[in-house]
Amino acid sequence: MIVAVPREAASQERRVALVPESVARFVKLGATVHVQKDAGTRAAFPDELYERAGATIVGDATTLARDADLLACVSRPSEELLALLRKGTTIVGFFNPLGDPAYLQQLAGRGLTALAVESIPRITRAQPMDALSSQSNIAGYKAVLLAAVALPRFFPMLTTAAGTIPPAKVFVIGAGVAGLQAIATARRLGAVVSGYDARAVVKEQVQSLGATFVEFDVGNAEGTGGYARELTAEQLEQQQRAMAQTIAKNDVVITTAAVPGRPAPLIVTEPAVAAMQPGSVIVDLAAETGGNCALTKRDETIVTQNGVTIVGTTNLASTMPYDASRLYSRNLFALLSPFVKDGTLALDPNDDVIKGACVVRDGAVVRSSA
Repeated sequence: MIVAVPREAASQERRVALVPESVARFVKLGATVHVQKDAGTRAAFPDELYERAGATIVGDATTLARDADLLACVSRPSEELLALLRKGTTIVGFFNPLGDPAYLQQLAGRGLTALAVESIPRITRAQPMDALSSQSNIAGYKAVLLAAVALPRFFPMLTTAAGTIPPAKVFVIGAGVAGLQAIATARRLGAVVSGYDARAVVKEQVQSLGATFVEFDVGNAEGTGGYARELTAEQLEQQQRAMAQTIAKNDVVITTAAVPGRPAPLIVTEPAVAAMQPGSVIVDLAAETGGNCALTKRDETIVTQNGVTIVGTTNLASTMPYDASRLYSRNLFALLSPFVKDGTLALDPNDDVIKGACVVRDGAVVRSSA
């Protein structure tokens, strides 16, 4: 089996699917690993490290794709690379199967098998494979750092000869993996932190990190697989009204609310932004799917008329490519290694993890909706 690792197609993508550590582990299982030249350079993994790990460096995409049995990606490979893959090739990466079913049809039309890492089921056995969580963890951490840079004041309380400076107040909306990491990071930086989630089950998790759990009576939005379900229009309106007062009292608001396969719910309205103090900061981690804030602009940082900074940077995990790639690479090895026998990949269609992750099998779409 030849495992191929391409350079990522997206211009802003700095991660690489496999790092030398995991390459060496695949080689020990009997696999041959081909890495496209400079595939890991932007993540601080030069070609020499891959060669030491036992990989072969391939200069052109044509050779890489032609020989591949398994193509390991972070996000979608380029159209040119897809066109070069042989029928029967397996590809693995972030493919957004719920948000873009048409892409799955495209993969099926080429006779491929596709494993979407965001579809890996959230079961105990699959925790080491959970790429969505590993990358969300990084995004939550980086969101707080971006907020700290943009905020024109300290996060921690400081007692100085000139007097005491009170700590910043941070409000995190959404207590999934990214939100909990944001809460923990803001606490480490000394802020007074509160958190909210429509799922009542996460209250203890928020409190265990030293934050205050804010409660609004909009009903429980617990969905399947640990995700939130989409609120009804009435619940969303009620949530927005209750939320506005809390938002106005905070210096930083970090929004992380997302529903798989759906546009991000609108939580921070324009009146809520207008009620915030000048210098306040909103970091919208849902910017890629429309944003939780009404004024968010994807991949832009704007300042409103009343002096509120809104950060809409997407793909925050890619801004920390070294560790993001290490974690993602370990996720892929944990996902694939149980099915590598004598150097050959043999996916078990009856395995619970594979059933969840496999969205295209042998040229047919097998799962494109929740």
